Amino acid sequence: MIQHKKALLLALSFSVAVTTSYAAVQRDTTLAPVETQSPNSTYKPAFKGQTRISGVKTRTPYSVTVINSTLKNPWGIHVLPDGRFLVTEKAGSMRILKASGDFDKQITGFPAVLFRGQGGLLDVTIDPAFATNRMIYWGYAEQAEGGSLLAIAKGKLSADETKLENVEVIYRATPAYKGNLQYGARIVFDKQGNLFVSTGERSGNDIRMKAQDLSAGIGKIIHITKAGKAVAGGPFAGKANALPEIYAYGLRNPDGLAWNPATGELWEAEFGPRGGDEINIIKPGRNYGWPVVTYGIEYSGEKVGDGIQQKEGVTQPIYYWDPTISPGGITFYTGNIAEWKNNLFVGGLSGSHIARLVIRNNKVVGEERLLRDRNERWRAVVTGKDGALYGLTDSGKLYRIAKK
Repeated sequence: MIQHKKALLLALSFSVAVTTSYAAVQRDTTLAPVETQSPNSTYKPAFKGQTRISGVKTRTPYSVTVINSTLKNPWGIHVLPDGRFLVTEKAGSMRILKASGDFDKQITGFPAVLFRGQGGLLDVTIDPAFATNRMIYWGYAEQAEGGSLLAIAKGKLSADETKLENVEVIYRATPAYKGNLQYGARIVFDKQGNLFVSTGERSGNDIRMKAQDLSAGIGKIIHITKAGKAVAGGPFAGKANALPEIYAYGLRNPDGLAWNPATGELWEAEFGPRGGDEINIIKPGRNYGWPVVTYGIEYSGEKVGDGIQQKEGVTQPIYYWDPTISPGGITFYTGNIAEWKNNLFVGGLSGSHIARLVIRNNKVVGEERLLRDRNERWRAVVTGKDGALYGLTDSGKLYRIAKK
């Protein structure tokens, strides 16, 4: 009987020890916020967890390899069905890279590209039926009367993969503007085979209010068919003085656009000025505030407009950064590192890191900063066919971040 009690006590103590150890491990995954610098403003978030969320740390061992370092000002990347990569270079060229990262093909046949400032050959994607129609879609800065604008074009990739055929410009984000900044330009297809395009508001103080103007195509999320026409039944269809292709508005420079595979919702990332970089869930007809509502301030240190962070009828960002990280491309991870599944990865340009955001119930619940030691400007991120995360940098490198 005494021996039985001792055995029971020993078992209970072992159980407690195991539980305590596990709890300690769980606590260790919730760290201090990764942002340690002082914010640019004294603005307060609208809800808990909207900024400076607790840190997390990846436990799975992974390797980091540069698989190409010869790219020239790369901007957009898309994974082809066979695992190769389609990469744009801002000066006006497009390359196909093998899955290994080695050069495969150079593609020609593009319309004239305005390679100046933040303009050039920008994002690229392929038709959902690419295997049969070989159609490629891309965005680029185009010289136009009165300045420049974002144009969206399409063309058929030739059988030998060296040129584009039957090239057609299907959409132009008007009005044109004399500046060369903030074109936006990410492109994604929806399940119906239509395109969502993000357009920047072109930066200038004399034009940025057009982000609130429904008769202008800048500072918006645009929803168009493959022919460049407004998708029927849009939130502003039939509204006087409104472009029917506008899906959402009030955006500054949306360089990130991706589908959340867990919810089917469209997520967006955009630059603030000094602080106020945002992550948004894009809903039809919503106003995201810029330049009336923002958590950022002017580069001069002054308030933007009236310095408002909340307003009736304006949708709050899911998350924001202050100071800025300058978010580039984004992707929801769908590879083979289990703890990263459906996490949102954000390329940080001025932040010089890849931000990993853990999402739960459409809220950011953890943040990690990856590859800060590389001192790179991360322009775009994608999940490869092999389950690895790939990152494209302004310095011309393509990184492979893979499970060991």
